[in-house]
Amino acid sequence: MKISVITVCYNASKTISETLESIQSQDYSNFEHIVIDGMSTDGTIEMLNQKSDQIDQFISEKDSGIYDAMNKGIALATGDVIGFLNADDVYAYNSVLTDVSKAFEQEKSETVYGDLQYITADGPEKVLRHWKAGAYRRQRFKNGWMPPHPTFFAKKELFENFGSFNTDFKISADYELMLRFLFKNQVTSAHIPGVLVKMKVGGTSNQSINSRIIANREDRMAWKVNGLKQMPFTTILKPLRKISQFWS
Repeated sequence: MKISVITVCYNASKTISETLESIQSQDYSNFEHIVIDGMSTDGTIEMLNQKSDQIDQFISEKDSGIYDAMNKGIALATGDVIGFLNADDVYAYNSVLTDVSKAFEQEKSETVYGDLQYITADGPEKVLRHWKAGAYRRQRFKNGWMPPHPTFFAKKELFENFGSFNTDFKISADYELMLRFLFKNQVTSAHIPGVLVKMKVGGTSNQSINSRIIANREDRMAWKVNGLKQMPFTTILKPLRKISQFWS
């Protein structure tokens, strides 16, 4: 099973090396690494060119946002399975891709995901949030649940059959895509009970109150564009579910 790992970046010179090292340290050999850069101006491009032997495909050009860049990566992917590891994220241990491959094969699943930790961006690594996703059950989406997207791997055929990221969404396209795959089209999923990815704080959807307002509005839109009826409290429960992650 070949796995395509897609990294989207823009002005990530302070963190991209750790991401590359994290991928190169994986003990799973049958993977490709695709990097999509949005024409960085801080030395990221030069750094990536110096490490070209660690990257299978590299594009640097203007895009229409992070999800447009991710779609470019999906279009280039040649793997059986696609996952995303962005420029401020690292795999939690060296056999993450091995465990993901085993989960696909043993569970005969179309998607695989695990748990996520948010860590400090500077200084000694400190866990700020621990997102324990738990096993997937269809009803959980109505209760505000979603898998952590940085840990989410899906077979390439799902993107071909059901579409890639909807770029009408600026913050919640990952939520809409997983809702479309798992809930609407009821593809099979397997949960790996452990932390697969560590994410440094400061992601697009977590930067400000205004971002959270937009994300909440887009969460509601995700159900609507898929012709799905959500529970009245779904979008309220979704952010409330995060509270326990800060002391779990």
